[in-house]
Order: sequence, then C-alpha cells, then structure tokens
Amino acid sequence: MASEEVLLVVNKVKHKKSDGALYVMGERMAWMMDSKNTFTLSFLYADIKVQKISPDTKEKVQLQIVMHDGSACTFHFNNARSRKAQQDDRDSVKELLQTLLPKHRIKMNSELEEKNRQLQEDPELFQLYKDLVVSQVITADEFWSSRTSKESQSQSKDKSQQEVGVSAAFLSEVKPQSDGCNGLRYNLTADIIESIFRTYPAVKQKHKECVPGKLSESEFWTKFFQSHYFHRDRINFSSKDVFGECAKMDEEEIQIAVQTPSDNSLVDLTQFTDSTLDEGYGTSRDEKSTGNVANISMIRRFNHHSTMVLNACDAAQVNRVSSSQNGTTATTADPSQPPPTKKAKVKEKITYEDLNEESNNNQGTSFKLSKMDCYLHGPVPIQASKYTTTEEMIQAAANTTRDIQNWNVDLTQALKSSDAIGILSDLSPGGALMQSTNSQLQDIVPEDVRTELKQLYNALCELLRHFWCCFPATSKALEEKVVQMRTNLERFQMTKLNAFKSKLTDYHYGTNLTLHLEEMLDAAFKKFNNWKTKKAGKKC
Repeated sequence: MASEEVLLVVNKVKHKKSDGALYVMGERMAWMMDSKNTFTLSFLYADIKVQKISPDTKEKVQLQIVMHDGSACTFHFNNARSRKAQQDDRDSVKELLQTLLPKHRIKMNSELEEKNRQLQEDPELFQLYKDLVVSQVITADEFWSSRTSKESQSQSKDKSQQEVGVSAAFLSEVKPQSDGCNGLRYNLTADIIESIFRTYPAVKQKHKECVPGKLSESEFWTKFFQSHYFHRDRINFSSKDVFGECAKMDEEEIQIAVQTPSDNSLVDLTQFTDSTLDEGYGTSRDEKSTGNVANISMIRRFNHHSTMVLNACDAAQVNRVSSSQNGTTATTADPSQPPPTKKAKVKEKITYEDLNEESNNNQGTSFKLSKMDCYLHGPVPIQASKYTTTEEMIQAAANTTRDIQNWNVDLTQALKSSDAIGILSDLSPGGALMQSTNSQLQDIVPEDVRTELKQLYNALCELLRHFWCCFPATSKALEEKVVQMRTNLERFQMTKLNAFKSKLTDYHYGTNLTLHLEEMLDAAFKKFNNWKTKKAGKKC
C-alpha cells in the first residue's frame, strides 16, 4: 500500500456488516477490515462498469459498484456523527470515481481497439486467437502478454530511429473557418501544437503556467490567436495580454541573433533590402532604409521565425551528434582559417556537379551496335521478296484435302487399353513408380486438411514458445507459469490434436501427419518431468 498513491481514505464504511475503511487510489479502490492490515477487497477501475448510489429516501447511505462480469459490491457509510456526514463521505467517493472511471475506461477501450485492429489485419493471428483463447486453452492475458511487450519495443525503436522535423510553413496550415456567427474557428492538430512549442519555447512555457490552472486548453489557444503576438504587425501590446512577455522574449532573441555572427556568410540579418548585382555595383551603399516601420518589423519577424525553425531542427541533430561522439577527442580549429561551414556554403553556390571534371571522367557503359548501317541509315525496303500467288494457295489446299480423305487409321503400334490403364496408375501420385515423389502429400491431402494442420502447427508453436521461455525457472512466477503451460499443452493435446487424429483415420493416409506435433509435445513433457524431478531432489 505504501507504493501506491492514495487519493482518499474514508473510515466507518461497512461491507456485509463488517466495519472497515474504504481506500481510493490511483489505479484501484479497496476496502480493508478494521481488524486486518491487508485489503479484503480490491477492484481495478478498468473492471468497474458503473457505480450506483442509494436514494435519499432510503435509510442507509450506500454506494454500489457493478463490475463488467455482472457481479456487484455494496458499501454502507456509517459515520456516527450524522446522516449528513455519511452522505458527504459517500459523495466524496462518488465524485472521485466519476473522474477516475472514464480515464481508465478510455484507456481500456483504446487497448481493445488496438487488439481488434491487429486481429482484423492479421488472419493468422486471428485464427491463432480462436484456437487458443476461444477454445479456452490459454487465457487472453497470456496470449497478449508477450505480444504487447514486442509491440511496445518496436514502437519505441521506431520513435528512437526517426524524428519528424518542423515545417517552415506550419502556421499557414492553420486555416480559420467561419463558424456562422461572425467568428472564426481554428482547427489545431497535435502536430501543429508540437511545432509551435518546438519553434517558440516561450509559448510552451506560458502553456505550462496557464493550463489547466488558469485557462483551459481551448481558452489558451483562443487567446493565442486573438493576441497581438499572433498579429502581423505586433503593435500596442496591452498589459492584460497573456503573450506580452513572449513578444518581449522574441525581441531579445532577435537582438541576440543580429549581434551574433552567423556561420553562413551569405546570411545577413541586419539588411532589409535586396543586395543583388544590379546597376551601381561597386558604388557606396545608401544606409538609409527605404521601407516603413511595418515592413521592417515584418521582415524581422520572418527572419526570426526562420531562425527558430532552424534552431528547433538543429537542436535534435546536435544532440544526436554529441551523443554519438562521446569519448572522442575534440580538435581545435585554426582561428586564421575561415569556418568550414562558410567554405561549404560558398562552394555550394559556385560549384555545379554537371561541370565537374571528376564526374565527366566517370564514363558509363559504352554503346555497342551490332548493325551500324541500320543505325545510320534507318529502315530500308526489303529487296527481292518472294510472294505466293493465289493459284498456288488453292492448289495447296486441294492437296491437303485429298490427303485427309485418303488417310487410313493404323494403330498396330498402340498399347492395349488395359496396359494403358495400368501404366497410368503406376505413374499417378501414390502409384508403384511414384513412391518417392516430393509432391505426394500435396497431391493426396485435401486443402482443408492442410489448412487445419497448419493452424495446429501455429497454435502449438505459440504454446511451446510460452513453455520454453520459462526455463530456467528462477522465480516463483516462472515456476507457476511452467505448471500452467504444462496443463495448457495437455489440454491442447486432448481437445485439438486427438480430435484431428481421429479425423485423419477416415482418409487412410500412409504417412502420420501428426508425428512431428507429437514429437514436439513429448519433448516438452520430458523437459517438464526432468525439471520436476530435479526440483524434488533439491528439496530432499
């Protein structure tokens, strides 16, 4: 009990005329008798279907919880002070359960939806579930236990391998829609909110401070879009604006970015005009700005937005690089030389791969022609062609008709019908001359029998996987699982394998199709008997 978070404790609660205390915790609720120090009753919130309370007209103040399996448990609140105190105790438990039950119900529903999705997308898994769980060979918890851990490991591996970047145009994807009442509605997705937090840490910090203590989630984002912080010009911040501090932090970041020299020599955040090579190249530049304040402010915001997007993407890349280079010796660069990134940027602008000499030296496969004349001159008309005349075609047809009419049947070299039937029998699958063929079982065994045999193999392999994973049985839980899996294997042999064997007796196959299944079961039973013998010897 010390390791669990206890949210509420209500004393003077009876269950079946026994006094005790009712505990409401993070994952379950429990009842403890006064004379004991362990919980007599315990119920997980995921197993509770609904709660019921007694009407005010009833003498006893009671609360009943109904489980998903139909069972119920009733608690009688018996505070000695007054009936009002009894109702207050019950209402406190009721209100807390009203908050906790939906959370665990949503969690349970999401898990069921994920399991249903896996069963629908994988027919073999669905058949395995029917063979093992529906037929009560193993429980559903045992079936999903290992698969849930594998799924979580694969998901964590995928998340660690790839991280989605931040799009520079993520704010333009927030397209407002009219709600029909002179208002606008913004549809924010989880990806857009994550991009806003990664690009603007000040907004993320403000979200932590305000939600859910001061504002709800929808109220926070409503104020965000109504604020001058989201406005194009960012003019006239009021003292009541929640995001006024965020704008001040952005201005400080802009000043720091302008004062900090950039590694990219082609980027100059202090200029607000184009600097292309035009008329007057080489003359002195007029330092006076030709744009108004609104345009300059907008350009500054564009520069700041692009800088923050790049910083959000570079932060994850720097973390990966630093973690992969732990333990390596850092080398100091020559301060007189320009930064490597500057060289790379300039080289990228002035170098064209198509004009590189090294790429030209890399010649591909030579083009070989078998007939040079056809390639140079193209198709030419066929010379000296021989054509068949109409008279020759009529004469050939007449000769063929005459040969067919004068043909006589001569079967002196053919076999007798009885010999032919015997040879076909010997050459058929299963015949005297076809005993060693590899396709014998495939041709003899029907499709439905092969499908059922495959399903038995999948089910038995799943059971044996659980069985062999228990060794070495180094804990009490593994020892109990070994015994349980031995019982499951015996149940599978009695209900599934023996029924399939009795079905095969009607086909009279020359090969025992279940021999390998029986050998795998015998190996598991032998391992269990040896383990049990060694365990008994250690006790002696």
